Amino acid sequence: MTAEATTEKARIGAPSIAGFTEEGEHLVASKVDRHHSHGTQVMASRAERLTSHDVADFALPNGREEEWRFTPVRELANLLSDAPSAAGALAVSVEAPAAVAQRTLRAGEAPRGATLVPADRAAVVASANAGDAQLISIPANAELDAPVRVVLTGNGAGLRSNSHVVIEAGANSRGVVIIEHDGSADHDGNVEILVREGAHLTVVSLQLWGDDAKHLAQHDAEVAKDAVYKHIAVTLGGKIVRLNSNVRFSGEGAEAELLGLYFADAGQHLEHRSFVDHNMPNCKSNVLYKGALQGKGAHTVWVGDVLIQKQAEGTDSYEKNQNLVLTDGCRADSVPNLEIETGLIEGAGHASATGRFDDEHLFYLMARGIPEDVARRLVVRGFLNEIIQQIKVPALEERLTEAVERELAAIDY
Repeated sequence: MTAEATTEKARIGAPSIAGFTEEGEHLVASKVDRHHSHGTQVMASRAERLTSHDVADFALPNGREEEWRFTPVRELANLLSDAPSAAGALAVSVEAPAAVAQRTLRAGEAPRGATLVPADRAAVVASANAGDAQLISIPANAELDAPVRVVLTGNGAGLRSNSHVVIEAGANSRGVVIIEHDGSADHDGNVEILVREGAHLTVVSLQLWGDDAKHLAQHDAEVAKDAVYKHIAVTLGGKIVRLNSNVRFSGEGAEAELLGLYFADAGQHLEHRSFVDHNMPNCKSNVLYKGALQGKGAHTVWVGDVLIQKQAEGTDSYEKNQNLVLTDGCRADSVPNLEIETGLIEGAGHASATGRFDDEHLFYLMARGIPEDVARRLVVRGFLNEIIQQIKVPALEERLTEAVERELAAIDY
């Protein structure tokens, strides 16, 4: 990236931090239960949020609220209404190895509701109107020889649909779950993920919608002792997509990685928000989202929150967002937030950078006889491939690489 890029960085080591005590930065005045479910805001902290299953607790946003200020809420009336799915609006199919248990869950039937409590208007109306949830359960000690694939297909532009998916990875299991969204719809979707002790789970969420689709989503995960969780969001399609990915821990030694790739074309609004709640000691997290933008009116948003609670000693956390602006007329908003309540941590930091091509990289490639347009594609491909290669499913990696190539072929430099 060029010198136009803006970067914010911080790296903090334990336990002696200038300006800190063992009590941290004292960003929070009071200590209250953070995992409530009755719609009471407990802190002024940006990382805190109202959570509730009651639709009445969430007023219709007007775009002036902090959490909605980047989102084109005037175009989301259908998605924010307390309304059921239209008949035939969404088709759901599941492909899974034989070891995986599949069934539906009624509202209130465990493990549905074990970790996800709606945190905004879209999530609460989805929860209230989704009907039965789809359960994907990987048995304890199972090692899947193929990924689970859940496909949600919208059957018409403007048709309202609501969904709820529950993914449970049993103790010491290993598996990959791919959730794919395609077709056209106005879709509100919730996903909750339970990663039991010692399990390793990767969840890949693909937003490959048609150009007229709108999609609002909340994905919540709880990661148990010594478990490893990876969430990868890939957003290429849809007119408006807003995805909240949240994670908290239920035991020490757990690890979470939240990764994202997005490519916005003219007129697209692609918004990703992440929240890592370090509520247990000795856990690790890493957040990395990378995006590219091209075309007039292309708009991307990334808001990353990390909260290290007072009891979360030994935490190691880092978050970073990088955006590559390919043409004029684009806008990338990037907001990293880091809140620390204890100085007794291994490390914590954040970075954000947005810029155009690195001229030195282009010059290097062009000096070796590579045409400029090809050189530019190579730079973007390498920039985004860091996320794609984390999926570890060769067929899907190849498919997404081809999709990125199609995006790049459409650029008019």
